[in-house]
Amino acid sequence: MRHRMVRESGGRHQKRDTGSSEAAPVPDRPVRENRFAGRPAERRAGQPADRALDRVVDQPSGRSVDPVGRPAESADRPADGFADQEEFSRRTLAAADFPVYGVAAGSGTPDGEATAGGAWTGEALAAFETSGGQLRWVEVQCGDWRSAAGPYLTVRTYRPGADCGEQLPELEDLVEDERDRVYEQLGIDEGDGPGRVRALRAWITVDGEPCAVEVHEDRPLPEPGSPAPNGSADGSADGSADGPAPVWAGRLRAGGLTVTVCGRGVAPGAVELGVIADFERCLRGRTELLRDLAARRARHVPVEQRELPPAVGMEAHRALIAQTVAESAAIEAQVRVGRTPRLPRGLRGEVGAVRWEAAVRQQMRLATETRQEATAAVTSMVNHLNRLSQQTHWLVGTAEGEAAVEEVVRYTVFASEVASLPAQRAWAQLWRERPGGGGAGVWEEQRLAEQLWLSAWEQWRAARR
Repeated sequence: MRHRMVRESGGRHQKRDTGSSEAAPVPDRPVRENRFAGRPAERRAGQPADRALDRVVDQPSGRSVDPVGRPAESADRPADGFADQEEFSRRTLAAADFPVYGVAAGSGTPDGEATAGGAWTGEALAAFETSGGQLRWVEVQCGDWRSAAGPYLTVRTYRPGADCGEQLPELEDLVEDERDRVYEQLGIDEGDGPGRVRALRAWITVDGEPCAVEVHEDRPLPEPGSPAPNGSADGSADGSADGPAPVWAGRLRAGGLTVTVCGRGVAPGAVELGVIADFERCLRGRTELLRDLAARRARHVPVEQRELPPAVGMEAHRALIAQTVAESAAIEAQVRVGRTPRLPRGLRGEVGAVRWEAAVRQQMRLATETRQEATAAVTSMVNHLNRLSQQTHWLVGTAEGEAAVEEVVRYTVFASEVASLPAQRAWAQLWRERPGGGGAGVWEEQRLAEQLWLSAWEQWRAARR
């Protein structure tokens, strides 16, 4: 079980489950509490794209008893769902059977000036994951999470033997996860990586002893005419302090455990790690951060309640399709070069939510449908063309692809007698009868229905020639 307040995957792509014949029931996975709300794997009725500042927090059922006897609430900490979650996290971490590392108590801030008490501020539990009742890893954070300049640091400790039994995240992915955090929490898009990348060898102090660490540093590519970048992970300075700051990640061994560190606004050599003796500061820090994010979300006006610019004709449908097809193309390109699939940040969040809502409203107006009917129609349309782009080579960048998009849109809005009507009807049946489970026979029927649908599109192409 993963427990996080911002999503572990950031924008990591989850394949759209459109009922493909290739699909199969999803096996049980470790459950984790996420720091961000992820993008839905499939556009479903009533589910627009994810929005910046939206958060999903897994709430444990029932009330937990504090293992050290602390009261669940006090006069300055009111009872709410976050307090319940804090108790749940406290109980889980109390059962940890391996040491967890964080910034060493008493270590100064990166600029050399210690805070009150001589420690970093902003200590908080960032995430943990359990599987089969066993704690797999714990991640803590500290520093200024509200600033893209930092200083900000995350430290994740894996249980013994984790590097033998599972594939740990690449350092490049840790950097991208941190950029996702800044985008989701602060609304700042630092661009899609990789930027200017360097591999460095640095030293991090662990339990008072220097420890060698291989560091991956990634600096955003500056826009033309922007100021030169500031300091690097090796502590050097190569330009103005106003430029884009690098993010770095490193992996090291400490006390027989694998530890990963990711930072911005602080050089690895300025980091001092030590075993966390008491999680209380981290637990309370997590609760306050979650409440802060929830307060921001409460000020967010849902896109369904906003006044949007008037749409013209079927342009809203076309814009939504262009985005979703671009998402698929971006993911496929990343897979081809061996990168972890994740949506480009420019295709996530508020922009997608607005496009989705605009298409639904225009569908309601042009097709004289209720919101529920319009949402279902747009959902089917998006998945139709998304699946077609995955199954064929001609939908993107060709004249017949443009014609296919136009016919799908016209059929969705007006139920027009388009030339591709057999393919439209075949998709309607394929979508309507997509299996939610079942045995081999159900999936075989779905595979045959998909073949009939693709065949109908090939016949449409042949008739155009």
